[in-house]
Amino acid sequence: MAMLTDRYADRQGDWTMTTAEPRSAPSREQRISDMLDKQDCAELVHRMARAIDRCDAGLVDQLFHPDATDDHGSYKGSAKDFTPWVMEVLSGMHRTQHMIGNVLIRLDGDTAYGESYFIAHHAIPAEDGSDNFMIAAGRYLDRFERRDGAWRFAHRGAVYDWSSISPSTDIWDRANMPDYSFGVRGEEDPSYAHFAR
Repeated sequence: MAMLTDRYADRQGDWTMTTAEPRSAPSREQRISDMLDKQDCAELVHRMARAIDRCDAGLVDQLFHPDATDDHGSYKGSAKDFTPWVMEVLSGMHRTQHMIGNVLIRLDGDTAYGESYFIAHHAIPAEDGSDNFMIAAGRYLDRFERRDGAWRFAHRGAVYDWSSISPSTDIWDRANMPDYSFGVRGEEDPSYAHFAR
């Protein structure tokens, strides 16, 4: 009878079925090292979502290796050229919020492969002056590489699963609610001061 691959038998994360006998588990130290590597890669995914939503071009650039590439469908090319492209796209939207869900990381030495589910919310100007609310859902297929001890994106690809668009029902009157903190783009967002402490 087939069994799920022993979770420690293949550090690279082979999630297929196998009839092979489970191999011995790696050491505690190796498992901790693997966990830290996976956390470093997952942190890149979360930091990229923040960089995009805050329109922080400098942070986007920091997360890619210099020769990295990106494939977002309507953009395919170098990560270096992706940054100005995505900033231009974002300039046509009032707000965005990228939510990261399931994250799977497979390690292979100094390379790692990730699949990260996302739901991206966008407030887009409508022709009548109101906003439309567009949701795009899919997965990021990332290749990470560790160079000089640091993990960065070597390639990011986006796979789109579904989308929806409807008139926005945002009820916040941002201009007349001085006691509330609202998210903004750039370093004026409250999170920058929060992390600077």
